[in-house]
Amino acid sequence: MNALGTQLVLELRDCNPKLLNDLPYIRASLIEAANEVGAHIVGETFHHFRPQGVTGVLAIAESHICIHTWPEYGYAAVDIFTCGKIIQPHKAAEFLIQRLQAKDYSMTEIPRGMVLQLAGASRTNAPS
Repeated sequence: MNALGTQLVLELRDCNPKLLNDLPYIRASLIEAANEVGAHIVGETFHHFRPQGVTGVLAIAESHICIHTWPEYGYAAVDIFTCGKIIQPHKAAEFLIQRLQAKDYSMTEIPRGMVLQLAGASRTNAPS
């Protein structure tokens, strides 16, 4: 079976709290991760929470890279979703793990849009 895309869900623990609260650093890190894997950036939005924390979405032509940080816990939740076979989401994930100095992490891979399932799927939710 071939997937249309790959989604990586990262749980980054014991990260550098100062970096997790630095919006320009977080933004630059996501942009560099996208550039490292040859993704095409089409949009972005980032927000710094008060008193702490950052959230950001980097829209890429191949899908997205998102982050939400909790500096007070040294924790960041990251989602990397890419379509096709050219972009390597694992390379982007490893880059972000290093940039945020995560001492502990887990990564869950979810294949999205299983082609054989889509091609033979019945339309159970289709209107009658």
